[in-house]
Amino acid sequence: MRDVRIGVLGYGLRGSLARVAHRPGRGAAVTAVADPDPRARALAATAFPGARTCSDHREVVGAPDVDAVLILTPDHTHAEVACPTLAVGKPVFVEKPLDISVERCDRILRTAYETGTRLYVGHNMRHMPVVRLMRRLIAQGAVGQVKTVWIRHFVGYGGDWYFKDWHAERRYTNGLLLQKAAHDIDVLHWLAGSYAQDVQALGDLMVYGDNPHRRAPGEPKAQDWYTETGHWPPHTQRDLNPVIDVEDVSLINLRLASGVLAAYQQCHFTPDYWRNYTVIGDAGRLENFGDGPGSEVRVWNTRRSAYRAEPDATHTVAQVREPGGHGGADPLLVDEFLRFIREGGTTDTSSVAARMAVAAGCGATESLRDGGTPRRVPPLDPRLSAYFDNGQRR
Repeated sequence: MRDVRIGVLGYGLRGSLARVAHRPGRGAAVTAVADPDPRARALAATAFPGARTCSDHREVVGAPDVDAVLILTPDHTHAEVACPTLAVGKPVFVEKPLDISVERCDRILRTAYETGTRLYVGHNMRHMPVVRLMRRLIAQGAVGQVKTVWIRHFVGYGGDWYFKDWHAERRYTNGLLLQKAAHDIDVLHWLAGSYAQDVQALGDLMVYGDNPHRRAPGEPKAQDWYTETGHWPPHTQRDLNPVIDVEDVSLINLRLASGVLAAYQQCHFTPDYWRNYTVIGDAGRLENFGDGPGSEVRVWNTRRSAYRAEPDATHTVAQVREPGGHGGADPLLVDEFLRFIREGGTTDTSSVAARMAVAAGCGATESLRDGGTPRRVPPLDPRLSAYFDNGQRR
């Protein structure tokens, strides 16, 4: 079987996905990389010997030796580069979030629909073992019918990853309820089996906005912009982005179309970094403790009681077949993408769900910047929903 020849647009932090996809002789090989940053192109040339590097994404999109394209560019550029790529008939992988506005997301979906070109969105958490375990337990009836879901996201490295570059600016991300929470909103929708219909949110820039230690405009990030042990507590951060106008704390209330009520909380200045999901049904409750392989999902469902640390059942999150980002999810995500562009069919990731995660995040961002007023999440054109839910077949 000939390798799928992959073109990569953008070689920044998510360049790790391109490295996972590069498996010459085993199904896929990166043949071209575009990035406007010469440092990124130099790194790509080392990672993918023999691959062409260039500054203009159009050189990759139009290249005859590129069969499919990974779009790993900043969020606000996704529609701009995805639509022309779909238009020339090359299957596209778009990193999450799909884009930073509902209109741009819908433009991508419409282009894929009109051209018939395969579109895949990189919501890798659907392949995380902890998420798949919770979904399986819910499907087996471990908690009965789901009625409410609570999510807490502790972002221990938020000051490094989101407040030192373009992520800190609304014009590039809209807000971190897209860039960061799109993961969790998508998982919430998947676990509950329904999409958000109404959202209401509060949020603020509580810590990083007061930090005066900013880089000058145009100055690159410091070499030690991220370390595992340093830059703590948050006020010791240095070399922050010149502009910071996104919130570092956000709280969302959601009502799903099914009637499920949900809540999501995100904080970028906690000392720990993990996600906690609590799913309560009409016959029990489950909660994860840790979110990587070896962590646990605990279920309480046999009787009423006061506080008890010991659950009625404990399920250990499985080890992964192949190590990789997001608890081993990234290699599985790439596997599914490659299978999809070769064979078609349905996938565990969902372009519709990716759009609905952005729609909920956009509505919540509008709400928190308008004093917490509720927002109705705009529905997707039913023709597009039907097309993508049917495995992108007419």
